[in-house]
Amino acid sequence: MTLSPHLLPALAPLPVLVPLLGAAATLVFGRRPRIQRTVTLSALTAVVVITGLLLYLADRDGTTAVQVGGWDTPIGITLVVDRLSAAMLLISAIVLLAVSVYGAGQNIRDGDARQPTSIYRPTYLVLTAGVSAAFLAGDLFNLFVGFEMLLAASFVLLTVGATTERIRAGVGYVMVSMLSSLIFLTGIGLVYATTGTLNLAQIAVRLGAAPEGVRGAIYAVLLVAFGIKAAVFPLSNWLPDSYPTAPAPVTAVFAGLLTKVGVYSIIRTHTLLFPDGGFDNVLLIGGLLTMVIGILGAIAQHDIRRLLSFTLVSHIGYMIFGVGLATTASLAGAVFYVAHHILVQTTLFLVVGLIERQAGSTSLRRLGGLATASPVLGVLFLVPALNLGGIPPFSGFIGKVALLQAGASDGSVLAWVLVAGAVLTSLLTLYAVARVWAKVFWRPRSEAPEGHLAAASPPTLIEDSTDVLYDERTDPGRIPPLMLVSTAALAAVGLGLTVLAGPILGIADRAAADLHDPAVYVGAVLGEPEAYR
Repeated sequence: MTLSPHLLPALAPLPVLVPLLGAAATLVFGRRPRIQRTVTLSALTAVVVITGLLLYLADRDGTTAVQVGGWDTPIGITLVVDRLSAAMLLISAIVLLAVSVYGAGQNIRDGDARQPTSIYRPTYLVLTAGVSAAFLAGDLFNLFVGFEMLLAASFVLLTVGATTERIRAGVGYVMVSMLSSLIFLTGIGLVYATTGTLNLAQIAVRLGAAPEGVRGAIYAVLLVAFGIKAAVFPLSNWLPDSYPTAPAPVTAVFAGLLTKVGVYSIIRTHTLLFPDGGFDNVLLIGGLLTMVIGILGAIAQHDIRRLLSFTLVSHIGYMIFGVGLATTASLAGAVFYVAHHILVQTTLFLVVGLIERQAGSTSLRRLGGLATASPVLGVLFLVPALNLGGIPPFSGFIGKVALLQAGASDGSVLAWVLVAGAVLTSLLTLYAVARVWAKVFWRPRSEAPEGHLAAASPPTLIEDSTDVLYDERTDPGRIPPLMLVSTAALAAVGLGLTVLAGPILGIADRAAADLHDPAVYVGAVLGEPEAYR
């Protein structure tokens, strides 16, 4: 059965619409947790299927632009589905579904022990819609709208439970995000004043006529805005203090996914709007500092969540490395590495949630002996940890080799410095995760300096009139099956990236070829590829 090419325009708006409709339905059933859960999981499953079809059609038929409401460009909202955006949509949908299943097992509360979760799921679906809107946006304003949907939803999710620590972290996160949004809005104003449009394809055509200094100023503003959201050094200090305080599912989806929306925006604007290479060296230096300083910060940590938060920052540098080289090979490596890192980083944060559930702590000073107490947890941590460290034949090794080969092919002094920095970062990452393994799983708990402080209390059931709820604050030591199954499933998807590395790299290569030729994007949106040339 051959899918019609006319199917893609009909499917393109659905990754945004389905979660928003699901969010409305979950609000209606705010007092019915079981129905809320069913609606949420059904909506996210539908998004996975839809985005899978979008990736297949985009890879088969190429870039497609959809004018929402039938309005011509640039009056209406333009959605653009190409190989990059479709791949990001699919990986994001898989992660969001897995984390939602994990959260259903944990049953996060948004209040005291007597109050079932009523706000978490609709907010989570709004977050899903915001992520999809950002990846599909064909103009800067709707990219901004997608970011603001993320900001509003992420603040609520970050402060679930309303503890003092979470509120403090949430306020800091919102202040940084608002600053980033203000800078982004300033960039949007500069772009419109210069080109008279916010449509990305039209900006790409018209920006070439602007003075070089104006183009440089616009790109600098946008790069700072996106660099904050992507946590690129020196704009990354906010992240390690914000993410570790949230509940495990929230931390996992933030760490694995939200920074990649910023990386996606850097990739899109750099290749489409500013392909002249004026800021390539800035990106390369930023990528190098992000890699090295991030991993040095990780080594200094004694809490697993903070350690992983610093590795998250560090490995953003690999993606910026690929973007800064600005070759087809480096962009392909960056696209593949983004997909790899979303899956692996999310899985590791979910495993940390299981560790806290099992042992009552995430401090390396309090943990030990988990390889004996829970061998399954040991395997679930070890596999993505080795993947993150770049051990062959995992996808982390494949992605890093692709980037290192691109750097070696470039041959410049700065590129070779980046290659050396990338190798060093990989080795230090392996050291950091091996240190976690040795302390948490290998050594006896009796040898942990504060091992006696992490004793788990007996499992407790809390009931209300509609459901049986489990809370990580009141029943550590018990791991609900849904939490374990969803983590294992996401780890398996990460391994699938290794097993299917050939076809996936093929998609990444074709996506990179499209990115390297902005006329492909411009032609799909405006119908005039020669207008760019």
